[in-house]
Order: sequence, then structure tokens, then C-alpha cells
Amino acid sequence: MTKVMPPNQKINLSIIVPVFNEKQAIVTVVENLKTYFETHQVNHEIIVIDDGSQDGTADILEQITDIRTIHHPYNKGYGASLKTGATNARHDWLLFFDGDGQHKTEDIAKLIEHADRYDMVIGARQGYKGPIFRQPGKKILHWVANYLAEKKIPDLNSGFRLVKKEYFLKYQHIFPDGFSLSTTSTLAFFKEGHNIKYVPISINKRVGKSTVGTYDGFKTLMLILRLIMLFSPLKIFLPLSMLGFLVSAIWAIHDLIISHLGYISKSSGFIFVASLLIFLVGLLADQIAAIRREIKDR
Repeated sequence: MTKVMPPNQKINLSIIVPVFNEKQAIVTVVENLKTYFETHQVNHEIIVIDDGSQDGTADILEQITDIRTIHHPYNKGYGASLKTGATNARHDWLLFFDGDGQHKTEDIAKLIEHADRYDMVIGARQGYKGPIFRQPGKKILHWVANYLAEKKIPDLNSGFRLVKKEYFLKYQHIFPDGFSLSTTSTLAFFKEGHNIKYVPISINKRVGKSTVGTYDGFKTLMLILRLIMLFSPLKIFLPLSMLGFLVSAIWAIHDLIISHLGYISKSSGFIFVASLLIFLVGLLADQIAAIRREIKDR
């Protein structure tokens, strides 16, 4: 059952800032965070995860005071950085804040104000579409994600989010190490019945060049399909089996009525049997997925 924070309870935050070759932006990002939380007097810690930067970011971080810095020996990925930060966080709530200068500290309050009723609060970027060459793939990803979540998701992969640590750690073994952790964590929370809130935000133009490529979109699609297999296998198997049954029925009608064969052809029978097997495999996959989700890490 979802736990709800009592109204007016003061929130304790672990701000996790993943960085990879962000020497141009990281000082400004961290100093803005420090100023914001000093002004608002929120109990917090700032954890910066240097994901194997090669541009001098690590040296810059060593000069910044009042933060915790964790260095990956080599580049593991955006998701791996967030998981490292969550594992080392001291507080009950995690605030993910990208280190490229896109997020605005004034939007933090918009997320925190909903912490008493939600398990995850996500900043939905207004007007953001990204590069044109990614638009077709992003539309496909959104369609698949909305189909799985059975909800319209305003922003599938926003990195600016507030999340209850215990739930993030509960599912982190299924989260990828790449940039698509944002996508998969959103879907995992939806499918497990957690309360999720989207709040509109605006963003700055990022400092430096994005490391997300076209191939990452394909990897995200594959990860979404894997999540479907973990949370709702029948969303794949049931439509396929129903389509097969429909084709089999139409074929059988054609054989018996239109062609006047007097019997059902082997092709129609084969499609019917294949559809039945797909349906039964889907039921089995659904049971296996349920058992897998109930097994706790030891």
C-alpha cells in the first residue's frame, strides 16, 4: 500500500546531480543549488556523481565545498550515476537534478509541494521537443509507454524528478544504466500502482553537447518492451492471439461459405492453433512475471 507523507511534514532531501564532461556548467549548477537550499532552509545534502569525466570535471568538483562527490572510475551511464547516488543517499527523498544547466532551482518548490500525496513528482517540460531527427522515434516511444501505463504521460524522460528513496531502491535492479532510466522508472511506478504527479516546468538551453544518440532511442524501445514483459506480458500476447483468432475465423468462413470447400483448410487450422499457443504462453508469462516481481533481492 502506498505510504503518504503527513501534511506540513518537513522534507529531507538528497539532491543527486549526475555529470559527465560538464566542466562548463557544473560550478554554476551546484552553486545555484546551494544558494537555493540555504535560502529556503531545507534539510538536504548535495551528491554529485562524476561518471568518469575526461574534461577536467573531476578536478573542478574537488574544489567545491559543502557537497559529496562520488567518482566512477569510468563512464557507466546516466542511470548508473542515479543509482549510485540513490544507494549512497542519507535522506528519504531523492531529487534528481541534471548537471548540464537545463533545470531551474525555482522549480524545485513545485515538486516539493506535492510530496505529501505522491511517491514521484516529475517536472514536465513545456514546449520541449528536442532535435528534429529524434521526433519520429520519440512519438513511437510515447505511444508504447502510454499503451503500457494506460495513461497519457506528459513527459516520458524528464530527468527532473522527486522520488521516495525506498521505492526507487525497490525497483532499481530493473532500471538500466543508460539515459532511459527516467523512462523505465516512470513506467515501473505506474505499473506498480504508485502515485505520480506531473507539474509543468520550463528549462534552460543545456550547456555543452548532449551525449544522447539515435541508437539510444532504439535501446529505450527495447527496454520498454522488456518492461511490458515484466509488468504486463498480456499486453503483447493478447493482441497477437486475438488477431490470430480473427484471421483464423475469417479464413474458416471463407473456406466453408465462400469457397464451398466443405471443410476448414490446414492454413486456417494452423493459424488457430498458433493463436491458442500464443495466448497460453502469454498466460504463463504473466504468472512468471508476477512471481518475479514478488521475489525480493537478498
